[in-house]
Amino acid sequence: MREVVQNDKSRASRRVSRAAGPAPRRALRRRGAIATAVLVVAALAGGCAQGDSSEVRGAAGQQAPKAPPARAVDGAAKAREARAALAAAAKRWDLKKVPLTAPAPPEEKPQIKAREGFEVDGQEEDSLPPVFTTVPTKEKIVFLTIDDGAEKDPAFLKMMSELKIPYTVFLTDEEIKDDYGYFKKMQARGITLNNHTLSHPYLPALSYEEQQREICGMQDVMEKHYGKRPVLFRPPYGNYNRDTLRAAKSCGIKYAPIWSEEVYVDHWEYREWDQDLHPGDIVLTHFRGTNDWDGTMTDMVRRFLNRITADGYAVARLEDYL
Repeated sequence: MREVVQNDKSRASRRVSRAAGPAPRRALRRRGAIATAVLVVAALAGGCAQGDSSEVRGAAGQQAPKAPPARAVDGAAKAREARAALAAAAKRWDLKKVPLTAPAPPEEKPQIKAREGFEVDGQEEDSLPPVFTTVPTKEKIVFLTIDDGAEKDPAFLKMMSELKIPYTVFLTDEEIKDDYGYFKKMQARGITLNNHTLSHPYLPALSYEEQQREICGMQDVMEKHYGKRPVLFRPPYGNYNRDTLRAAKSCGIKYAPIWSEEVYVDHWEYREWDQDLHPGDIVLTHFRGTNDWDGTMTDMVRRFLNRITADGYAVARLEDYL
């Protein structure tokens, strides 16, 4: 409003000088002229104070736009920098497109149940950990999970960190005991480390006590080296029986996710008949390198990301939905 008043005063001064008339009228008493000018200015100022809408609208168009809050500017700048860094990382790792970013996880977590046909006797009555291959969601997201820990490729850690790709790992002590530190670095980057037994046996062939030793023993290893006893467990080969889930529950396990697809360095394998991705699918791969594959972990990730990005999918963090 201050600018409006200032502009109106300028125009009022010009009107007063014209109202004074030719030189012969200068004989009018100076006090009267001054009083008249004061009255004119006061009237104009009073009109502004009363909210003359036409003057307010005109003045609003002349005002300089207010600068956005510094915090908003900083946030926008950081977002641009993050997008640019992600685009640069995608180019550096030879991806066809920049990976899509997953939406925020739901405030209310989906209800996880055992997949139909994957239940065991007493599944619900005994509240056994559910075995599932997909998380209920309509969002175009998938979950990347990686098993065992045999390959320990530093380039893989760097690639996933630079690309900001979340993933979940299931570790076997027999495969990681030569380098617990590698997975400690992974954990420091926010990756959740989970249970995949001590020695990766075919669990249904073992007694309940033997299965419990495999699962609870790995819980002890995880707590000793990584400070936490996981609540996720994946049975080796995806094979299990009722004793497996009973033993897992006794060891503190709440969920037993397996998978819908498995990705290798040179091909994909699908569980479903349509041979395609679906919202909420869990994707499996392994810690493998050139000793087992015709390529590296980073080659596998490149194949995985190119495939899902082309289909409009993003990678989400499994733990955020459980």
